[in-house]
Amino acid sequence: MAMKEKKVIVGLSGGVDSAVAAWLLKKEGYHVEGIFLHNGFPLSPAEDAARVAGALEIPLNRIDVSRPFEEKIVRYFVEEYRSGRTPNPCIRCNREIKIPALREEANRRGFPWIATGHYARTKRLENGETVLLKGRDRKKDQSYFLFEVTREDLARLLLPVGDRTKEEVRALGKELRLPASERESQEICFIPDDDHVSFLNARCGGSPSPPGPVRDRDGNVVGSHRGIHTVTVGQRRGLGIASTRPWYVVRIDKARNTIIVGREEDQYSRGLVIDGLTFHGGFPGESEKESLEVKIRYRHPGVPCAIERIGDDDPPSSVLVRFRRPQKAVAPGQGAVFYAGDRLLGGGWIERSVDEE
Repeated sequence: MAMKEKKVIVGLSGGVDSAVAAWLLKKEGYHVEGIFLHNGFPLSPAEDAARVAGALEIPLNRIDVSRPFEEKIVRYFVEEYRSGRTPNPCIRCNREIKIPALREEANRRGFPWIATGHYARTKRLENGETVLLKGRDRKKDQSYFLFEVTREDLARLLLPVGDRTKEEVRALGKELRLPASERESQEICFIPDDDHVSFLNARCGGSPSPPGPVRDRDGNVVGSHRGIHTVTVGQRRGLGIASTRPWYVVRIDKARNTIIVGREEDQYSRGLVIDGLTFHGGFPGESEKESLEVKIRYRHPGVPCAIERIGDDDPPSSVLVRFRRPQKAVAPGQGAVFYAGDRLLGGGWIERSVDEE
């Protein structure tokens, strides 16, 4: 790192994480400049980022990414729900919008480094490879959202808050009197109040998918739904089924426009199939397989697993993952990310759950 010129482009959202990240880089002697990415939605106003940049005395450039954001993120989000899948737009945005925008601005200005406020860490190995590690704050670790970042971008990505806890970052922001927004990030940055159903209905000029039956695992009709886009695998509330025992969504059958529900014990799967794979250092070797874990959604703690190639592709385009112990609410469309200890090895997108032995 010391061999490169210490100039960095930081993505500023107006929140405390990116604000403190920029301050830490300044403290380390970097020449810091910021960019604010306007995605066409008002939930993260540019004024917040401008106040932070002013307090830090760094330049801020506002970049309009609303068109690619609409085409690559919002449309993907809508189509996934219409297909009965559960999307993860944050992962897709880091790959398609955020990191490329930082890279392009850095290249334009001749800066070697880019930075964000993600709670994750990077480490440069003796062979020159840069690997991605979990953040020190396990409750806030965001490495999961970065699994599709390319190896080339990872090599120039700085993550200044990754060695700190959220509480430490928040306290430092207050100590420095940074005018950063105190609100926690939305689950989805372009969805008000996390109400994705209202957003989808508005985007599609009405319901994106028609009403249909809700069936139990034996095929009996136990209720009706307002459209497959209104539920996700693992959902319990809002199903409108009268019962003394709770029902959970265990599968969404788009072809039959049907939601399948089961009881608590019916939610568990023994494995899953993943496609759209990205591995940073190649397919996991034998030593990595011994400690291999997979996270099947952001808040999932991770579970030990075994991994098998599907087909003869090299690198493989899809894999079969078998959990060491059954996991519940395996949702097609979500990211599945592999770790060996703290190191993120790669990941892909859940295609389906696997229930057989």
